[in-house]
Amino acid sequence: MAGYREHISVSGVLGVFYGVGSVLVFGFSPVQGALAGILTWVAGMLPDLDSQTGKPVREVSSLFAAMVPLVMMRHLIGWAGDTETAVLLGVLTYALIRYGGSMLLAKVSVHRGMFHSIPALLIAAEVAYLGYKHDSIYVKLLMAGGVALGFFSHLLLDEVYSVEWTGIRLRLNKAAGSALKYSGKKLVPNVITYALLTLFTYAILIDVGLIQDPVNNQRTPLLQHATEELPARQ
Repeated sequence: MAGYREHISVSGVLGVFYGVGSVLVFGFSPVQGALAGILTWVAGMLPDLDSQTGKPVREVSSLFAAMVPLVMMRHLIGWAGDTETAVLLGVLTYALIRYGGSMLLAKVSVHRGMFHSIPALLIAAEVAYLGYKHDSIYVKLLMAGGVALGFFSHLLLDEVYSVEWTGIRLRLNKAAGSALKYSGKKLVPNVITYALLTLFTYAILIDVGLIQDPVNNQRTPLLQHATEELPARQ
């Protein structure tokens, strides 16, 4: 299994290339590219949130708790109605994730459980898409793609490190196959994971207008903007 230093190094390098490439190749703004790169870097550590103790999980929890209020700030301002209240909500969100979330994960998660899986990767990307408020579907997909890329780098690196060279032949250690998986050994975590994946997928389909919003009884126009020029170029 790859160590914490390897994970942050690989996801950090990927974040640089992803952010720079999004600006130079696809025309996103430097700020959007930088944020996408940072999300890629942070997402490369997300699967380790299911670790029980140690410096890595403390750092991952702190980074994740700090990033969520920043990414959601436009949502918070919209809900609060003013900047001061939004900042307060951001601080409360940080504390809730950093301390409450860590305690909850320690009780319900198992290391190398469903946090290390393809469905968890998709959930993380979908949360980033839904949490990042922007009028452009391209920008939202950029952020979600960064999270997916960073998360995938962690899973792939764990699988690569599960291959051992004995000097005579290659062999797989007991951790092989525990990262790039679609289901775990226990029923309840699988049900919860796929329930969340279904919920967030449904929300995205509403967001892009493929499914009618049951609350407003209408389709959102966001998907219509996908055929227009990238808003980031304006």
